[in-house]
Amino acid sequence: MTDQPTTDRPVRVMVVDDHPMWRDAVSRDLAEAGLDVVATAGDGEEAVRRARACSPQVVVLDLNLPALPGVEVCRQVVAHDPAVRVLVLSASGEHQDVLEAVKSGATGYLVKSAGREELLDAVRRTAVGDAVFTPGLAGLVLGEFRRLAAEPAPASSPAAPQLTTRETEVLRLVAKGLSYRQIADRLVLSHRTVQNHVQNTLGKLQLHNRVELVRYAIEQGLDDEI
Repeated sequence: MTDQPTTDRPVRVMVVDDHPMWRDAVSRDLAEAGLDVVATAGDGEEAVRRARACSPQVVVLDLNLPALPGVEVCRQVVAHDPAVRVLVLSASGEHQDVLEAVKSGATGYLVKSAGREELLDAVRRTAVGDAVFTPGLAGLVLGEFRRLAAEPAPASSPAAPQLTTRETEVLRLVAKGLSYRQIADRLVLSHRTVQNHVQNTLGKLQLHNRVELVRYAIEQGLDDEI
């Protein structure tokens, strides 16, 4: 069973794609599944304006957009409101596109060959904080984070905040690429408890989303611990 966000309200979603038929089809599928499609947009500049106006929880974003590229839309939307989660839905599965999207703040990445149920599951999981990728792409992203983490650190790094033992356990599993559901099963905790630990850790580390959290954990070497 797919995990639902910890609220009775439907997930607020915005759909951005320059192809009207595709945009309408995705919006219809989401609405029929009980999600709240609060806005749609057909170009990058319109997407940024509408995202700021309607504050969606999840933006389903195509990368190939007129007026403003999708990665720049992602960067501006997340910079304006770090609580917004971006799920890229693109025809491209090129590694460079995936990495650029994640670096710009995207939480997940699906290719457009994904089925309806896969998309619905991805949007719901994105809303509760999971990083969702088309199979094969998650390893690519983790590999890139490890490469970046191997680069020399800045000369004057502030002291790391103190995390509890449980927060560190959860963070280590996040760095290994496990979903919140998998972490909950592994540690015999509820999904909501795992979410709370992650939110507390984000606050302590002054990070904004799971992508930044994974990179921090890898920089600390937590993904290599048993």
